Amino acid sequence: MTKHVAVLMGGLSAEREISLRSGEACAKALEEQGFQVSRVDAGHDVANVLAALKPDVAFNALHGKFGEDGCIQGALELLRIPYTHSGVLASSVAMKKDIAKTVMAAAGVPTPKGRVLHRLDAAKTHALPLPYVLKPVSEGSSFGVFIVSEGQEHPPQELWREDWTHGDMMLAEQFIAGRELTCAVMNDKALDVIEILAADGGWYDYHAKYAKGGSKHVLPANLKQNIYQEVQHLALEAHRALGCRGVSRADFRYDDRPGGTGELVVLEVNTQPGMTETSLVPEMAAYAGFSFGELVRWMVEDASCDR
Repeated sequence: MTKHVAVLMGGLSAEREISLRSGEACAKALEEQGFQVSRVDAGHDVANVLAALKPDVAFNALHGKFGEDGCIQGALELLRIPYTHSGVLASSVAMKKDIAKTVMAAAGVPTPKGRVLHRLDAAKTHALPLPYVLKPVSEGSSFGVFIVSEGQEHPPQELWREDWTHGDMMLAEQFIAGRELTCAVMNDKALDVIEILAADGGWYDYHAKYAKGGSKHVLPANLKQNIYQEVQHLALEAHRALGCRGVSRADFRYDDRPGGTGELVVLEVNTQPGMTETSLVPEMAAYAGFSFGELVRWMVEDASCDR
């Protein structure tokens, strides 16, 4: 019998546009794999919609609030609909960057030094010695992120804005210079490592992530073998420490500049990595021998409740 898959996409977060792109790509690939697919734009009535649809599996292509933070996972548990990616607790913990850092540090996974503070306090005075990074504790896709550079007299004044929509709590972290690396975990195994180079030479912001030609991906990353293996090891350790399931992706900074610190740190773990045409996980999976269709099929077959 053909499995009926509800692809959850869109949603209510700032990452809605990316989720729609991820969801449509996955829905098309699942149809090509022979599944019956329903596209579900996950609004406040999503539980009622799913209860009426009665799918065999929910493919979670949501990003950000309500989709990546344990909320939709809890609804799916109550409805007893098997779903992809991580469960309630892992999703919630990974989405809270400060709590995720504490959990990872306890497992021996290195993260940048930092502190949490209210955005208005972060706007008044520098949160850390320059340079540092300011990011909302519960956002993705680089929304609300600031690189506060050497010589910058004032903290980001955008934090005062009344129309600020990225939450009141900010994570300030020491800026780690060097290379941007990422590594996915699939089926409890680390895939290969990508180095990300923003096309404009800057940092890996929203445009670099999602615009065609916005970034260059070097796969496999040109690293010494011991560093390459350490990235894979830490990606797997972070995935396990947070209790992730299915597919996750860990982002790193590595300072191998002449005279640099040599630090290798995990910035965060994404429990709902992007699945667009420019996304990293499909690229790593392809390098490991999985077509996009095979990847999404595996994710559906891996789906369950009680994750």
